[in-house]
Amino acid sequence: MKKLLLLGGSRYLLPAIKAAHELGVYVITADYLPDNAAHKYSDEYRNVSVTDKEEVLSLAKELKVEGILSYATDLGVTTAAYVAERLGLPTSPYESVALLQNKGHFREFLRENGFNAPYAKSYKKPEDSLAEAETFKFPVIVKPVDSAGSKGVRRVDSKEDLVSSAEYALTYSLTGEFIVEEFIELAGFSTDTDSFSIDGKLVFCSFNNQWFDADAINPYTPSGYMWPSSMPDNIQKELRSELQRMMSLLDMGTSIYNIETRMGTNGKAYIMECSPRAGGNRLAEILRLATGQDLIKASVKAALGMPIEDTITDPVYHGHWGEIILHSNRDGIFKELEIEESFKDKCVAEIDLWVKPGDEVHRFTGANETTGTLVLHCESEEELTQALTSVNDLVTVKLETTE
Repeated sequence: MKKLLLLGGSRYLLPAIKAAHELGVYVITADYLPDNAAHKYSDEYRNVSVTDKEEVLSLAKELKVEGILSYATDLGVTTAAYVAERLGLPTSPYESVALLQNKGHFREFLRENGFNAPYAKSYKKPEDSLAEAETFKFPVIVKPVDSAGSKGVRRVDSKEDLVSSAEYALTYSLTGEFIVEEFIELAGFSTDTDSFSIDGKLVFCSFNNQWFDADAINPYTPSGYMWPSSMPDNIQKELRSELQRMMSLLDMGTSIYNIETRMGTNGKAYIMECSPRAGGNRLAEILRLATGQDLIKASVKAALGMPIEDTITDPVYHGHWGEIILHSNRDGIFKELEIEESFKDKCVAEIDLWVKPGDEVHRFTGANETTGTLVLHCESEEELTQALTSVNDLVTVKLETTE
């Protein structure tokens, strides 16, 4: 029986554990939080920090694993590549993975290789960014170089708010570094979904429409998605070509990717993020429903060096699919999830609630404050768009009334 070391323990790992078990694979999950959801479903749990490369390397040697994967755990991605490379296990080059995982280094790579990229610079000290404020055209985005889920991200409209936003970003950075970058005005919708390469060839490239809750305390945390994307075909074609060029330059191997892109009001196509892991919002699960292609099982096979069938190709969507990221815009105690009945009967394909009555919920500051998801399947793009536009009238995370 092959052994897979799976870094992390959140519920996002559950489909990867299920896929591994279907392949007859023994799964060891590892992080420093023994009560995390995924550990109840793995065959074995080990307490180790996923950011400690040497400790994880030692564990992998002890366990004699045939593969290591950080499926939807952003903090473990570089560690997984480091350990795999040291042990001769399947992986993309560690240096390339580390570059993709650092927003500052990634922006430099894009700029040096002729990709469309916002002007950006990384800093360790907030006052250093203020000293160079005149080099930026406001508004700018300030964020940690090494966080996911939109944690620590702020839009800054003037240099007076630069230092406080940098200090906020640093609270979410393990490496103590943040990036200031030009704000790209969006035309239409940004996209945030998963794709897949085999031996460096981009075989599955998906785009979607990404939705946000303007009333959330962090308006840059995605609150919904819809597939297929309404992004113009020529822009999708250009982005696919540029993503393939990027993967070739970095000598990437067989991997799933969470990719964010957008078209600016200047008509240019931008690769905003490309992390060699699955997205945290169940994106690959919905793509499996929408296209019939299983990127989750393919990710497990890739980590173990198992052959992947030739059935993975660019997606063809079977209908119109969407996702609502359930959340609250205030702190409180969860009471119930209320869904309008006709909408529930017509469009809701799956309800995945992560909290129960009496649980604490917190304001939507980042993806870590998600309370669950709804998977939508609608008859038309118009119906799905209307549902996502009217979500606050259709779905309510109800909290207990406090005196």
